[in-house]
Amino acid sequence: MSAAARRTLATAARVLAQLRHDPRTVAMLLFVPCLLLVLLLRYMYDAQPATFDRIGPELLGVFPLLVMFLVTSVAMLRERTGGTLERLLTMPLGKLDLLLGYALAFGAVALLQAALASALTIGVLGLDVAGPTWMLFAVAVADGLLGTALGLLVSAFAATEFQAVQFLPAVLLPQLLLCGLFVARDDMAPVLRLLSDVLPLSYAVDAMGRITTQGGVSGRVLADLAVVAGSALLALGLGAATLRRRTD
Repeated sequence: MSAAARRTLATAARVLAQLRHDPRTVAMLLFVPCLLLVLLLRYMYDAQPATFDRIGPELLGVFPLLVMFLVTSVAMLRERTGGTLERLLTMPLGKLDLLLGYALAFGAVALLQAALASALTIGVLGLDVAGPTWMLFAVAVADGLLGTALGLLVSAFAATEFQAVQFLPAVLLPQLLLCGLFVARDDMAPVLRLLSDVLPLSYAVDAMGRITTQGGVSGRVLADLAVVAGSALLALGLGAATLRRRTD
């Protein structure tokens, strides 16, 4: 195993150990998405099964992104404001090693989060999915990783936890409005459709919709999943380039 891989794994183990001693954060990561899915899907659309089948998978892709973005942006900011990041970077630990370690740790959490949310949505709430359920799970995990990467990226530009939270509407609200969750992207004005084409959440929502209505694994779904994963990797690269040792 290379030295870089060992440093990344050590960072991931440290972050997971911190999460283990923070039950409130763990509850927010694992159970809040499930609670929101139950409230929105079980009670809001209980009398509208067709709407439930349409919007359920899309929300399954949205909530992991929101929750992981919020938690990781605040967690990385605490590393800077507490001086932990500055001490870590005096060691032979590169910025990319650090961010990959964070991504690996929160990626493991995203796996568990997606497993719980998928089992709840499909098993308990009875979501009807035409395609393979493992693809639904894979897109949910990719969304969680994207939220993690975006949270790590924007944390470099925040000086306080409040500022980190303020980035949520700036970064995620346009994606929520233009991803096709409220209005079909084909029905949008041309300029809004073009804008939605460059936002990664649009591809996650498209993938979820195709998995729900189409059997098998189509090339379009794989392409959408690749865009989401590629966007997460791009955000991690940009985060490594802009990460500061401390907050002034």
